[in-house]
Amino acid sequence: MPVKNRFAELLPELTEFRRDLHRHPELMFDTERTASVVADRLRAMGCDEVVTGVAQNGVVAVIKGKTDSRGRTVGLRADMDALPIEEATGAAYASTVPGKMHACGHDGHTTMLLGAAQYLSETRNFDGTVVLLFQPAEEGGGGADVMVKEGVLERFGVDEVYGMHNVPGREMGTFAIRSGPFYAAADQFEIVITGRAGHAAQPHQTIDATVVASHAVIALQTIAARETDPLHQIAVSVTSFETSTKAHNIIAERVKLRGTVRTFDAEVRDRTERRMGEILHGVAAAFGATAELDYQRGYPSLVNHEAETGFAMEAARKVAGDCDEARCYMWGEDFSYLLNERPGAYIHLGVGDTAPLHHPEYDFVDEVIPLGSSWFAEIVEQRLPAA
Repeated sequence: MPVKNRFAELLPELTEFRRDLHRHPELMFDTERTASVVADRLRAMGCDEVVTGVAQNGVVAVIKGKTDSRGRTVGLRADMDALPIEEATGAAYASTVPGKMHACGHDGHTTMLLGAAQYLSETRNFDGTVVLLFQPAEEGGGGADVMVKEGVLERFGVDEVYGMHNVPGREMGTFAIRSGPFYAAADQFEIVITGRAGHAAQPHQTIDATVVASHAVIALQTIAARETDPLHQIAVSVTSFETSTKAHNIIAERVKLRGTVRTFDAEVRDRTERRMGEILHGVAAAFGATAELDYQRGYPSLVNHEAETGFAMEAARKVAGDCDEARCYMWGEDFSYLLNERPGAYIHLGVGDTAPLHHPEYDFVDEVIPLGSSWFAEIVEQRLPAA
């Protein structure tokens, strides 16, 4: 199935819908307006069931095929939330909400799935059921995890699940996917180093928390550089260094460090958490200071299932003519929670030479909407062929 004419016909309408979402970004679970306009559109399409209030402000829609002799259900997921970033695109449809913007393309993901829903509800050319998951809080809130814990997959009988993300820098309209680990587990940490404050002219009477923290930052890099098998990908990144004073002549008593750990292997993840605590306490003790580590587990590694990756790849080839083998990414993605519960796959769709994700000048490329919608529709018609 190459891009269907129906999606070309719908493109102006879908583009305006996407840009309306872009004008009104909402964060985390607070996607009340987004959920409302999505639900209204799904009802207008004639979906068999539209349920709101899932995972606070998520939406689930059900579309039944012409027959259901196989009793199979395919789930398709799109994320709806935006990011706390001030937009700098200058677009006529730029965010109207200060400090918030769709800088990751979730407005595009939602629109592509709505386009597929329009086509599927009109044609019903499949045997089984489609469940559309419009999810809040991908950006740090773990909305997919909340959906899983609320029993959405069981409630709607989802047998397998598929998702998609746009990728700047990849040729526009091209797809890429890989079987197995695709995205890293994404953990975060906060470290507090406590020493003894004093006058900068009398450093010998202090325990300089800034110096201790500086040693700690360097020591933590040995976890990746010297303690982990080079064949196992890992990133330990200290991203924030905050002292308890901003004065030029005071040696700080406390330093707070923040950062993230990205891993693919569960054993490496466990060992990294343990070694961070050991290294920090050792470094602090060497200087007479103390260290506290708050290590918070985030999204697990996103692992595509082998068979379903093949189905996703075949659908991409039918839509775009080809599908590339993707590399691993150190990004985090809460679609991993869905893949931990059901077989499925997550695919990339290139949007060309744009600003990177999570950048103030990023904007989704509307021209790829028909390709994304076509891929979602092809997955359904492939996995649930008409009887």
